Amino acid sequence: MSRTTASIPVLALALVGVGTFVAVRAQAPERAPGPLKDLAAKAIDLTYAFDKDTIYWPTDKSFQWDRTTWGPSKGGYWYASATFAASEHGGTHLDSPIHFGEGQATADQIPLTKLIGPAVVVDVQKACARDRDYQLRTDDLEAWERAHGRIPDGAIVVMRSGWGRFWPDPKAYLGSDAPGDTAHLHFPGVSRAAAEWLVAHRRVAGVGVDTASLDPGPSRDFMAHRVLNGAGIYGLENVANLNQVPESGATLIALPMKIRGGSGGPTRIIAILP
Repeated sequence: MSRTTASIPVLALALVGVGTFVAVRAQAPERAPGPLKDLAAKAIDLTYAFDKDTIYWPTDKSFQWDRTTWGPSKGGYWYASATFAASEHGGTHLDSPIHFGEGQATADQIPLTKLIGPAVVVDVQKACARDRDYQLRTDDLEAWERAHGRIPDGAIVVMRSGWGRFWPDPKAYLGSDAPGDTAHLHFPGVSRAAAEWLVAHRRVAGVGVDTASLDPGPSRDFMAHRVLNGAGIYGLENVANLNQVPESGATLIALPMKIRGGSGGPTRIIAILP
């Protein structure tokens, strides 16, 4: 019996669309199967790396990562391992509905069907350049619909403020770099009216922002959080690279760390371009 694996007709599964798989012939490791290669070419990473510079809410603990073992082992082979600790709400992350919605879903309870959906990117960069505390308005959502059609059911609506250009400078991004200072925060967010409009008139799965919070920096009552989370809608915060995603046509996939009972957690977000 020949040991040449190239002669064996091995089949592999390749993802060709969200939730769709086909069988393709396995290829050499350095060459991804055609459908998978095509999918990867359309993928945009919307996640900031977690490290010592990751921005967290001023009152939360920052990201900690420590090497426990890193180097050649006694057995002569390489071995690397580390520990990490972090608050749930920092860096690119998801706010579970329970974050501001009593009795709503925790991080582990959000179904996958709600974590994958059409991306609705609402561009308000010009308005945010004029006003650091700009709030996404109902008018902005209606303008998006005039240009692209009705917001689809199950959509993930994301505000594009252009704030990613300030990452990871906490003073520029948040408005203050003083630990514990929540009194001098200035960045765009979602207005109460826009949040209520989405809840009352559309059936969205999630709402995201490329800033530190769904609510604008000066907010003290966090009404966008309360309205959206209270209706079972999760939030995505500190979403990266939105300048690479079109306003309509992409698919968003947001997979949070599955923390049982969690009010949120670090999340890998990707967009699949049309």
